[in-house]
Amino acid sequence: MKKESPSSAYDVADYLTVHRITQESDPLSRFCSIFNQLLQLFPRVDFQHAVVATQAERHARGFACWDQFVAMLFCQLGRAHSLREICGGLASCAGKLAHLGVAAPGRSTLAYANAHRPWQLYEQVFYQLLARCRAVAGPRKFRFKNKLLSLDATMIDLCAEVFPWATYKRTKGAVKLHFTLDHDGYLPTALVITDGTRHEAALARRQAFAPGTILVVDRGYLDYAWFATLTRAGVFFVTRLKVDAAYEVVERRAVPQTGGILADERIALVTYQTVAKYGRDLPLRRVEVVLTDGARLTFLTNHLGLGPTTIARIYKDRWQIELFFKALKQHLRVKTFVGTSANALHIQIWTALIALLMLKYLQLKASFGWSLSNLVALLRMNLFVYRDLWTWLNDPFTPPPLPPVPTQTVLPLA
Repeated sequence: MKKESPSSAYDVADYLTVHRITQESDPLSRFCSIFNQLLQLFPRVDFQHAVVATQAERHARGFACWDQFVAMLFCQLGRAHSLREICGGLASCAGKLAHLGVAAPGRSTLAYANAHRPWQLYEQVFYQLLARCRAVAGPRKFRFKNKLLSLDATMIDLCAEVFPWATYKRTKGAVKLHFTLDHDGYLPTALVITDGTRHEAALARRQAFAPGTILVVDRGYLDYAWFATLTRAGVFFVTRLKVDAAYEVVERRAVPQTGGILADERIALVTYQTVAKYGRDLPLRRVEVVLTDGARLTFLTNHLGLGPTTIARIYKDRWQIELFFKALKQHLRVKTFVGTSANALHIQIWTALIALLMLKYLQLKASFGWSLSNLVALLRMNLFVYRDLWTWLNDPFTPPPLPPVPTQTVLPLA
């Protein structure tokens, strides 16, 4: 088999490193800790390719990117609050780090790596794991075959004195995480980190979507010019209609007897500003629903083929992105940071997303009905326990079998 030669994009040393890791034998899983088996979800060959592509180990001396990744992943799974807890926690388990192929880093070493090594490495690792999660995503909730995506953003408050680059208000800093959530498995497919002053709609206009995709957004994304661009590209949207929106009814459709549907109408915008942005020839539909508590919701969409109850269920499913934000902030380290630079913050956020994606993957593969909170808590207690990962995931409350009692043959000495 012909071997590849190093191209111009690869340094000779990086080329030899990749091929050395490629020829390594597969790690044994019989006597490895659960943390080691979790790390096996990240193939070293793919990780090293990402290191070479991002030049993350350029000018590195001794402290490898894999060691940094293990330390930051331990920060998320072990809920370490500081560099001291990360390095001290790994150092206290020094006897159990040998099978990981890493050593406990010093605080200054880890801090310098977080501040200077490119966060794009962790972005590439995230998308490598996302491809594996998509392969085991659960069944679709809706019968239509269109791709369903939710767009939303969440804010993370920061101290303006500690993070002066994260401008938001005079005495308050913040960063905003702009997410795209795929409803097939409820997996995050895109993330952009900006300062807190950046509006969500400005980031949404820069994204490209395949024809037939259905986007679910809240009223913060209401932009008729962007909606017109989506409609002409064959992309559908579902959102809430503003209370003071001016329109005229073009066609009234029959509504089902069940489902709480009050109105299903084709409408046209009437004000000069909205007509100039969206026009009157593009399809627009208004669906009004009453909830069990008596509250009324009015939806706006350009999809004329789906039933009104399906439109209401699509918007209801948008709540999954809010649950995703809750899980990210409640179970992982994204509220307090172990570094103050923008690069260190990006690395910690991307590592939190990698950890959350890994937990989603374990949930999808396990036969036991794990809730995310229980999985995070029990996994933290068993990180360095020597058990088979998948046996523990499928039956976590059954103790492992006892090792066989060694027997020794008695030699007759007569």
